[in-house]
Amino acid sequence: MVVYSFYIFDRHTECIYARSWLPQSLSQHHSSAPLQPSTASDDAKLIFGTVFSLRNMVRKLGGEDDAFISYRTGNYKMHFYETPANLRFVMLTDTGTMSMRNVLHQIYINLWVEYVVKNPLAPVEHKNGAGVKNELFELGLDQFIRGLM
Repeated sequence: MVVYSFYIFDRHTECIYARSWLPQSLSQHHSSAPLQPSTASDDAKLIFGTVFSLRNMVRKLGGEDDAFISYRTGNYKMHFYETPANLRFVMLTDTGTMSMRNVLHQIYINLWVEYVVKNPLAPVEHKNGAGVKNELFELGLDQFIRGLM
């Protein structure tokens, strides 16, 4: 299993966290690197637009009880998890990966809630494009993802 990237969108549709893990074939020196600001913003907008469109299509075709979980192309698979607080967790992996819904739920419960929500210094809202800057969350996420690979 290969994880390509991970995104968190808040309830205002802003990307508040983006991280990319480059496959070994694409990176000679680093196997993990934060997304560059210009590409991260563009990629995040495309990712959220795709999720928004597919989620709406699934609800219109299948009713309110149906939920968008993932979709696959020839090159990647996108996994989606939405929290009760309307945070949206999105992960891009290789096409052979099984459902990552439980993994995204674990990231939410074990990392997001523990290191961001319970942190009294962390802002509740991430206004004006201010993303999550929490070292414990980032280290925990990186270690968790590397443990999956």
